[in-house]
Amino acid sequence: MNLDAAFWIALFFSTLRQTTPLLLTALGGMFSERSGVVNIALEGIILFGALTAAVVVERVEHTLGPGPHPWLPWLGVLSAMLVGGLVALVHAVVSIKYRADQIISATAINLLALGAPSLVLTYFYGNATNSKEVANRLPLWGPEGFALSPLVYLAFLLVPVSWWVLFKTPFGLRLRAVGEHPEAADTLGINVFRMRYIGVVLSGVLAGLAGAYLAIGFLNQFVRGMSAGMGFIALAAMIFGKWHPLGILFATLLFGFASALAIQLQGTEILPAVLVQAFPYVVTVLVLAGFMGKSRPPAAVGRPYEK
Repeated sequence: MNLDAAFWIALFFSTLRQTTPLLLTALGGMFSERSGVVNIALEGIILFGALTAAVVVERVEHTLGPGPHPWLPWLGVLSAMLVGGLVALVHAVVSIKYRADQIISATAINLLALGAPSLVLTYFYGNATNSKEVANRLPLWGPEGFALSPLVYLAFLLVPVSWWVLFKTPFGLRLRAVGEHPEAADTLGINVFRMRYIGVVLSGVLAGLAGAYLAIGFLNQFVRGMSAGMGFIALAAMIFGKWHPLGILFATLLFGFASALAIQLQGTEILPAVLVQAFPYVVTVLVLAGFMGKSRPPAAVGRPYEK
């Protein structure tokens, strides 16, 4: 196999790995905004999910002792999804029940996610930057040399599932209705508040799942700030994808490719190192600048509903 072929194969699989957390998070953001609630707290929820997955797996390992425990990483995944959903529920209560500004509420969660992990890490590990490495990380599925985390397969499987739920089920119709015309939906007997709670909590569950992938699927520990803006890039992908699962898939693949290309180009002399590191964020800015005005969000998004 020549070097060029090896480069492109490595780039392809790296793109899939880099796309996975973006895709999970962007699909979650889609459900939230389709219900009418802006959730820019996805960045913070990713961090809470990653912290939970890494700490739960490491602490249980510490209790059980050395040895393989194949079920343990799945416990970490479920814990991350639970915490992600609970954090999103806080945002939902503040935004839906108390009708607070959704941007401020989400920003507060993001700020909390910058400081809270340091307290947890200091308590358990005596440092404020990272957890201990775990031995029981998520397995890899596939042929040798081409194996991927099961969460990679799950993320891409969720695209057709999300499309079907959103456009082919009564639940999806109700969710879209409360995001477009909540007053009309209410008059038809749809519980606007309940649908919005479900949409926001779903976004937290999927963002928590993305965090679990980063901590025990991509790496084998939690590192402070490991999301590196993925939550915001996922929101950009959601806008670029026009709040549609297939559009989101295309957009996250684009951003995933940009991140993977930056990784593959590190250490080369093709581009300056600073430009290589900034490449994914430059792509994000260019996409938002070119398509923000062309995407029409759900009509009632960001607008509190009062019965």
